[in-house]
Amino acid sequence: MTQTLASRVSGPVYTPSDAGYGPECAGFNVLVQHTPQYVVAVKSTQDVAEALRFARENHLPVAVQATGHGTYASVTSGVLLSTKALNQVSIDAAARTATIGAGARWEPVIAEAAKHGLAPVAGSSTNVGVVGYLLGGGLGPLVRSHGVSSDYVVGYTVVTSDGETIHASAEHHPDLFWALRGGKGGFGIVTEVKLKLVELRSLYAGSLFFEEQHIEAVLRGWVKWTSEADARVSTSIAVMRFPPFDFIPPPLRGRTVINLRFAYPGSIEEGAKLAAPLRALAPVYLDMLGELPASQMARIHNDPDQPSPVWTNGMMLTHVDQDFAATVLRHVGAGVQTPYFMLEIRHLGGASWRDVAGGSAVGGRGGNFIIGLVGMHPPLFDTVLPGATQGLRAELKPWLSQEMTINFMGKVQSAEHFDSAWPDAIRAKLKDVRGKYDPSKLFAK
Repeated sequence: MTQTLASRVSGPVYTPSDAGYGPECAGFNVLVQHTPQYVVAVKSTQDVAEALRFARENHLPVAVQATGHGTYASVTSGVLLSTKALNQVSIDAAARTATIGAGARWEPVIAEAAKHGLAPVAGSSTNVGVVGYLLGGGLGPLVRSHGVSSDYVVGYTVVTSDGETIHASAEHHPDLFWALRGGKGGFGIVTEVKLKLVELRSLYAGSLFFEEQHIEAVLRGWVKWTSEADARVSTSIAVMRFPPFDFIPPPLRGRTVINLRFAYPGSIEEGAKLAAPLRALAPVYLDMLGELPASQMARIHNDPDQPSPVWTNGMMLTHVDQDFAATVLRHVGAGVQTPYFMLEIRHLGGASWRDVAGGSAVGGRGGNFIIGLVGMHPPLFDTVLPGATQGLRAELKPWLSQEMTINFMGKVQSAEHFDSAWPDAIRAKLKDVRGKYDPSKLFAK
């Protein structure tokens, strides 16, 4: 069957005995080892269509991977489509749009758009794949000023389970377009996305680091500040425990700090004025906040860009207050031996509350804050981190929202857990759309 599949696609086909199999299967999370029967390094939309027809004819399940940032479970059978080679990026400056292949990361999109004074409403990491991120909605560093990232999608090129290529937009296949803006997976294989860009050459943005002894003052001060925050300002705050490894910059190596991230897409003078109360919360250890070219938005969060072991989890909040801060401090405050590498709280609201015309499948749009938890030490992944998170979740019950968003779910434990990322009405509609476009359930969600 391998020869049969290879004869139908232009990209290479690998099986477990082939030298290129491991590298093509590899993703960002190094602990996830895929072992499908076939991995197809697709080079075109036609390759995707042929691979899907082959899988359907032979009753094989299909999964897809670009960068593997959101991958926590191994693919152990069927066909894995690797879209790494579909990494083309083109900018239409007049129309202010970008056309982006399914394997592209945010970094080249940002760089190409910046040449024209434009920018995508991207995520916090420029190393993440564009399509996978957008399929889950996307709550990036401009979330309050510009909203959910998938709101800027103009259209998708999708190959359905029967090998048919569809261009989904507000005018064509609007039900599928609605689902792909936030509904994540199970509808087809996206090979290209067309995205609206915004005019943005620079912003007042970056981050402030405060030393461990100031965690309480900074967290409590930020919680109070958010109650009257300007809707144009997006912030988050993260308690980070850096290991004493050589690759960590010396000022952070082996330290626990609290990092306040700030983004204001406006004048430098106004941005400095808006940030002044946050700078005054405690003595600043590292000041990395100032005028920032739009091409360097990755410096706001400074997310890692090298493959590593990673564990994540998240929870959405209705509100925060000083009792909330006290609860969080019991888990990550100064002197606390926390198992987390990072606990981050992002301030939502503003433009993210407004849905697009025609609606979208984004979950958690009504949330006010979201917590992201990150672990980096593999021995803690199976029991210690899940146990600590269960305890934290129980203590945070007064502030927890019934809403959630799929990109912050972490490892999906079951179909029910996956479905919990959307409210009932959206979840029911997503089920109908999946049934229409993938009646044979070929795709893994």
